[in-house]
Amino acid sequence: MQQRPVIGIPTQNLKAIDRIPEDLPDSWVMNQRYFIACTAVGAVPWMVPLMDDDMDTIRAIYDHLDGVFLAGGVDMDPASYGDERTEYCGRTDGARDAVELAFARWALEDGKPVFGVCRGMQVLNVAAGGTLVQDCAAQWEKSIKHDYFPGAGWARDHLAHEIVVAPGSRLFRAFGGGTAQVNSMHHQGIRRMGAGLKPTATAPDGLIEALEAQDEAHFLVGVQWHPEMLIDTDPGTRRLFEDFIEASLQFRDSRAAVLV
Repeated sequence: MQQRPVIGIPTQNLKAIDRIPEDLPDSWVMNQRYFIACTAVGAVPWMVPLMDDDMDTIRAIYDHLDGVFLAGGVDMDPASYGDERTEYCGRTDGARDAVELAFARWALEDGKPVFGVCRGMQVLNVAAGGTLVQDCAAQWEKSIKHDYFPGAGWARDHLAHEIVVAPGSRLFRAFGGGTAQVNSMHHQGIRRMGAGLKPTATAPDGLIEALEAQDEAHFLVGVQWHPEMLIDTDPGTRRLFEDFIEASLQFRDSRAAVLV
C-alpha cells in the first residue's frame, strides 16, 4: 500500500477568535472540516503548533511535510504587507502570521505543494510580496457582498456568487470549465498580486478569487472561498483536493529519489 502524504495544517490561537474569554488557557485550535476534507482524499493531516518563538522546530516540522494546507481564519496584520491598520481590520494573530508566512515562503522556495483557502490565499499573496484590501465593502470599488458569515445566519455551504476561471489554469482543469459557483466568507481580499503568482479566477466585481504559481510545475493554489465545505457535493472541488494530494505524493517521491 502506498504511504499516504502528510499534509501540515497550521492552527490558530484560540484567543484570537471573537468572543473567547481571556481567562481560558492558551490553546491552538482549528476547524475540523479542513482535516476531514484532506483526509477524504487520502492525506494524513498534521496539526501544526504556532511556536513562532522556536522557528527551528517550525522548520523541522515543515521538513517532515509532503504538502501544506493554509486554512481560513482571522485577518492578517497589515504590518505583514507594509500597510497601516485601519478601522476596517479585524482581530489578528501574530504567531499564526509568522508561522504561515514562513511555511508559504519555504514552499515558494522549494516547490512544496501548498493549497490556501480564504485567509490562506491571502497568506500566499503576502508571502510573495503582495498586499491586501483590508475591507472589500469599504475599499473595493463596486464591491459585491462577500461576507456571508455563518454568524449572520448564512450556511457555510451557501453558494454566494459566480467566479470566472482562467483557461489553462489548474482550477479550470479541475472544474472542467470557465465558471463555478462558490461560497463566500471573507471581508478582505487581494489588492496587489505577489511576485511569481498569477490570478486564475475573479468575482463579478473584479476581485481576485484564485491564484496559482506562474511556475506551472509547482502546485501552489489559493482560493478565496471555502472548498472544504463543498468537497462532498461538487466534483470539481473534489478533483482540486485530489490534485493537491497527488502533487504532494509526487513531491515526496521526487525528494526521496534525490536522497537515495
